[in-house]
Amino acid sequence: MLGKVKQWLGIEGVKLELILPPGFNPRQGSVSGTVRLTSKHPQRVSAIKIVLVEKYARGKQEQQLVDEYELGRLLLTDLIDVPGEGVTVDVPFYLKFSEVTSAVDDFGDKNPVYGGLAWAAKKLRRVRSEYRLEAEAQVQGVGLNPFDKQILA
Repeated sequence: MLGKVKQWLGIEGVKLELILPPGFNPRQGSVSGTVRLTSKHPQRVSAIKIVLVEKYARGKQEQQLVDEYELGRLLLTDLIDVPGEGVTVDVPFYLKFSEVTSAVDDFGDKNPVYGGLAWAAKKLRRVRSEYRLEAEAQVQGVGLNPFDKQILA
């Protein structure tokens, strides 16, 4: 009985870990890496969803605005058997995405003088972007799916 509850909750089930190379640049248009799966007991993964999200913040503390944009999504639907006993299964991925640019960025891309003005405007408004990669695995017979997320630098 306790074993079935543990399995449904994902305790001692599949653990998911994102392994990413250093040096992310949002202008490159793609990100690649590996999803590492491990488990204490044999399990079957039916899908892995990978999403790249940009958190775009601007303004000061009282008037700060934060938006999140999904830049790209990848769904791997191959059946993956995780053998258990701590044996790792590595699944490589390659995610293409399209960068979302603001009107200020578009203005700054016109020429170097405008680029300096756009940079100054963004500094005055305290504009910053943070990128994160999220992965979630669909495991057969489990209610709570394993996931991982990493901030990209």
